[in-house]
Amino acid sequence: MSQRLIFPDAAAAADALTFAGRTARVGDGAVRLRAAGGTLTMTSAPFAPRGLFDSTPTVLAMRVLPVDPELECDIAIEAAELTTIDDDAAQLQLPEVGLSPSWTGVSPPRTGWEQSGVVPASVLAARAQWGIAAVAESIPQNPGEDAVRAVRAAVWGVPDDALGGLPLGVAFAAFTLGFIVGEEDAAVRTAGSWTRLTLARGHVIVRGPARTGMTAVRETRATAEES
Repeated sequence: MSQRLIFPDAAAAADALTFAGRTARVGDGAVRLRAAGGTLTMTSAPFAPRGLFDSTPTVLAMRVLPVDPELECDIAIEAAELTTIDDDAAQLQLPEVGLSPSWTGVSPPRTGWEQSGVVPASVLAARAQWGIAAVAESIPQNPGEDAVRAVRAAVWGVPDDALGGLPLGVAFAAFTLGFIVGEEDAAVRTAGSWTRLTLARGHVIVRGPARTGMTAVRETRATAEES
């Protein structure tokens, strides 16, 4: 594997670095990098269960960018360790050591997605902000890690009526990873037990029971490149 990510221009490299920087502040701070055929898929897990009895849902955030067509890799790294290269703004330096977070062993399907509805970006933003306030109010003073995780699971793992029954954590992922920009509708697609929200700047994918009763699909402008 190359020790560098080579992009077609500096703007694409900066975009990747921005996503990595946001990823470093949520979940376990890891980012998975999969490159093939000139496309780099960056995936992080704002939420993922730890252990058999953890009720936290698996919520993935995905950003797709152009990359050197000759580059092929599939590695997870500490997002904070992805750095710029001084002599070339179109390249990023990979750390020498990779990671093996458990969520990378569970990949959503690449095909078979069927449209099931839409969720306005404004609703995602509002529900994310509500959840952030609810977590802040519920965490006790001087909490341990287990207490913090229990509160977050109780808030972000709850099915939300405004999101068609999807866990509130999907709104948090879209909001904190910078996918909500301006007025648009997130297209909702399902494939088996997976549901994907697609916005112009990225995808949020959650694993769980198939959802029904989503907002009726209506014509919207193109949102994002299919992963």
